[in-house]
Amino acid sequence: MKANPGGQIDLNEVVGRDEIIKQIWDTIDQQSIRINAERRIGKTTIIKKLCAEPISGWVPIFQDLEKCHTALEFALAVYREVDGFLSARQWTARRVRDFLNTMGGTEVGGVFKLPPFGAQAPWKEILTKAIEDLVEEREKHDERPLFLWDEVPYMLKSISDREGEIMAMEVLDTLRALRQDEGDRGLRMILTGSIGFHHVIHSLKRQNYANSPLNDTFPLEVLPLDSVAAAELATKLITGEGIPTKAPEAVADTIARISDGFPFYIHHIVKALKLSGREATPDAVEAIVSRQLLDTNDPWELSHYRERIPVYYGKDNESAVLGILDGIAVRHQPVSVNELLTELKGTGTLSERESLIGLLKLVEQDHYLSRDAHGCYQFRFPLLKRWWMLSRGL
Repeated sequence: MKANPGGQIDLNEVVGRDEIIKQIWDTIDQQSIRINAERRIGKTTIIKKLCAEPISGWVPIFQDLEKCHTALEFALAVYREVDGFLSARQWTARRVRDFLNTMGGTEVGGVFKLPPFGAQAPWKEILTKAIEDLVEEREKHDERPLFLWDEVPYMLKSISDREGEIMAMEVLDTLRALRQDEGDRGLRMILTGSIGFHHVIHSLKRQNYANSPLNDTFPLEVLPLDSVAAAELATKLITGEGIPTKAPEAVADTIARISDGFPFYIHHIVKALKLSGREATPDAVEAIVSRQLLDTNDPWELSHYRERIPVYYGKDNESAVLGILDGIAVRHQPVSVNELLTELKGTGTLSERESLIGLLKLVEQDHYLSRDAHGCYQFRFPLLKRWWMLSRGL
């Protein structure tokens, strides 16, 4: 196994994800899922493995929705995927084809040409009828369709920015209606994304959106690899790269600990060890991580944790979020809400308790922080805390 930081991982080389994949298949039998995970933790690899290795009775369809910026683009992307899937099996997407024919669609030489769409494009009908076609055909063969949709929140944000919040609300409501109407016939969805769903819903609720469009889906969090699996991955990569070491277990354990179990960082560390040409030792691992955290080229893309703050929380809350994270980073022990509020009031950053609690909830949902048994806050990942202090000069 070779180190491949940021690249497409061979699905035969996925380590430590058997249990969560089993949990997903067990859960999807009953209901759809929304996956909550930090970036670079491997959620896309997991859903691609689900798609490549389905259990009996399931027909998975994977789509990356990052390029869909309007409701029509989304509907057409689903239609094309469904139509291609059914055509490959010599079946026809009948409902949606009939509908598109009434809109002016034509078939020339066996190729169906979509009709021109005006400002009021019937995206909802296209999306609904395409999915109904897939469900009906699969039901005939006692199979269940499973949509694996990545970057759903990113798509919803794009739709909201380009077509308005009301359109994004309609997309969410339409997907929920499809899950409700076709769920008994086997339809399931797995929704994932690098932007938390809570940000999209929070933004829409500020526009008086009262629905709970995801409350029928099971929230599943993808965690970092545990220490055993992280050490296993590190060992396989060190062996595959032929890196000399006299203490393979100690080196693997050091990599597992210092990476917080993120496969992306493990791959980076081993790649850097390989390029250094040095013998792998725990001290060498520590030195490499120290250099990479200070590298202005940011090979681990950690600056994303800083750059996304005004995007996620708004420019008006940027100073408050920075004050929260800075205040927690410099402490060795978890900090209470009261302590944080006193500090932020003293700096003139934030004065309202409810505003602080609301921001803390969002920041925790974005995996910056976690709470202990007493409700006090600390950085969730030691590596992120270490980088945050270095980057902020704390």
